[in-house]
Amino acid sequence: MAKSTKLGDGELEVMQAIWDAGEPVTASSILEKVQQKRTWGLSTLMTVLARLIEKGYLECDKSTRTNIYSAKIEEMDYKKKEGRSFLEKMYGNSIFNFISCLYDDSDISPEEIFQLRRIVENAGKED
Repeated sequence: MAKSTKLGDGELEVMQAIWDAGEPVTASSILEKVQQKRTWGLSTLMTVLARLIEKGYLECDKSTRTNIYSAKIEEMDYKKKEGRSFLEKMYGNSIFNFISCLYDDSDISPEEIFQLRRIVENAGKED
């Protein structure tokens, strides 16, 4: 697990670009993806990549002429950890309170309600 669990918005976008690639990638391919949302140059990206390595999220293979970056933490592992942290901080660790808040504001579609019912019905069942 990474040393620091929280990612800033820019760091998360870089990690998302790497996770989306599904394989080790170069800085230029990461930059191409990130520039769809940000006006970063290569030097800014390199700073963010260095921070992510320091935090324990990335590793860099320098054995070839071009550095290759790969994630050290899986996307779902990060999302689960951050999701739990958010739920704890904002909703007292209550899924009910979280969903109630969304439902009260009509932000849940009928399809999502159906999917939530399926999750609840299957909760605790063995595979």
